[in-house]
Amino acid sequence: MKPLGPIPAGYDTVDGELAIGGRTASELVAEAGGTPLFVYSRKHLDDRMAELRESLPHRLAIHYAVKANPWQPVLQHMAGLVDGFDIASGGELAMVAEAGIDPTLVSFAGPGKRDPELEAAIAAGVTLNCESENEARRALAIGNRFSATPRLAVRVNPDFELRGSGMKMGGGAKPFGLDAERVAPLAKEIIASGAEWRGLHIFTGSQALDAEAIAETQGNVLDLADRLTREIGAGPLPKLNMGGGLGIPYFAGDQALNLRLVGERLAERFSRLPDTLSDTQLCIELGRYLVGEAGVYLCTVIDRKVSHGETYIITDGGLHHQLAASGNFGTVVRRNYPVAIASRFAAEPAEEVNVVGCLCTPLDRLADKAFLPRADVNDLVAVFCAGAYGASASPAMFLGQGPARELLV
Repeated sequence: MKPLGPIPAGYDTVDGELAIGGRTASELVAEAGGTPLFVYSRKHLDDRMAELRESLPHRLAIHYAVKANPWQPVLQHMAGLVDGFDIASGGELAMVAEAGIDPTLVSFAGPGKRDPELEAAIAAGVTLNCESENEARRALAIGNRFSATPRLAVRVNPDFELRGSGMKMGGGAKPFGLDAERVAPLAKEIIASGAEWRGLHIFTGSQALDAEAIAETQGNVLDLADRLTREIGAGPLPKLNMGGGLGIPYFAGDQALNLRLVGERLAERFSRLPDTLSDTQLCIELGRYLVGEAGVYLCTVIDRKVSHGETYIITDGGLHHQLAASGNFGTVVRRNYPVAIASRFAAEPAEEVNVVGCLCTPLDRLADKAFLPRADVNDLVAVFCAGAYGASASPAMFLGQGPARELLV
């Protein structure tokens, strides 16, 4: 038997079923017209933001990393909660525009920005986090060609990384940003060009659960920003995007991040900032930490069978919508996400089963050797922590399956 990940707090039982936003899973499936279905909880989104506002220094702005979940109703809801947005493509720029988000609140990172994307961002007034000298010079040339003033920051590849992060975005050779020693010369070139200098973006890693490691890295980010600002020599830094890194528990044994400790450490550092950062706009960008636990993926049991003594619960869902839960999104050793039988949420576990999807590949697994209540045909299975990197980060068209339905409740 392999343990399941921890089900996030805030989900209820109504008439023995999983309830989201006070409504049962079967009611939500009926409203959506069937499964597979992603359900996102407004209350979870609101509660997470309230927790962040309470725990972190008031001076620290919170940006939403759109790549975590770009679905329009989620974007529009987040627009009323966060202070800014971070995008990583021209497609995401179009999405935030469709959601009615002020483009001056948007920054654009990513190591392979094409000229049409740069043109659209400059025309809209989006801040470009330049990832190379070449990219910055292309942006300046585009600005000259269209008589527009680009808003430019420099993304830094720092000399350190975030300890314990699930995905390292800084430290050592990376495709992201400029190595620290190359930042000041480019920043001086940007300032001399007449472009609007927007500061630095320092992103070290993501999905970390160790509050002390996060606090240590945030301190290192502030120290590096101070040093680089002094090297640039153009006065106080206008803005510093400190990156993200805050993780959520997906697997058995994971402990939730001590957010209050992170906030205390940041407040202590903010109380003694150097002159270079005393008036700097400070922000962090969060994706999965904001939306990950707010999402549940529901699928229907379409068959159950036994093979060589093992029971298989076969659903109409799978890796085409939940690539990460299947273990095929950067995981070295596959572990079980939080999974439950939604239609028997109050029932006690009764059998060890393998929960799989409908795809014709052995990679399509949602839970291995999991101890769950008995599930029969037409029962509903729930995969939790499905609010981030689910619908938009999975190969929905694999084997012609198509996208899942989505609801915000």
